[in-house]
Amino acid sequence: MVTTGGRGGAEQLLHGEPHPGNLLSTKNGLLFIDLETCCRGPVEFDLAHAPEEVSEHYPDVNQDLLRKCRILVLAMITTWRWDRGDQFPDGRQLGTQWLSQLRADLDRYRLDVRRGC
Repeated sequence: MVTTGGRGGAEQLLHGEPHPGNLLSTKNGLLFIDLETCCRGPVEFDLAHAPEEVSEHYPDVNQDLLRKCRILVLAMITTWRWDRGDQFPDGRQLGTQWLSQLRADLDRYRLDVRRGC
């Protein structure tokens, strides 16, 4: 397996946005749908989309990478709230709240973010 950018996570095929809204219940079990966000990367990226309880079923994941991926996912969904076509109820208000949470997480974990990149 290939590692991603020297950060230690093994690269593999990912759904890219695995949340309950992208699951379809069939007679053969659950299937992921909405595959337009498929990508390659560490499993921690997919786990970052799921509730924290889900990651407890994956004891070998890199917890530091998972935490960073959760922050990345929060940054992604926060950005979507400023899309002019966003129809999410209270989207701008949520975006503002999530932006505050994102800033607090970056400070809490002392993650360096370069402005203007």
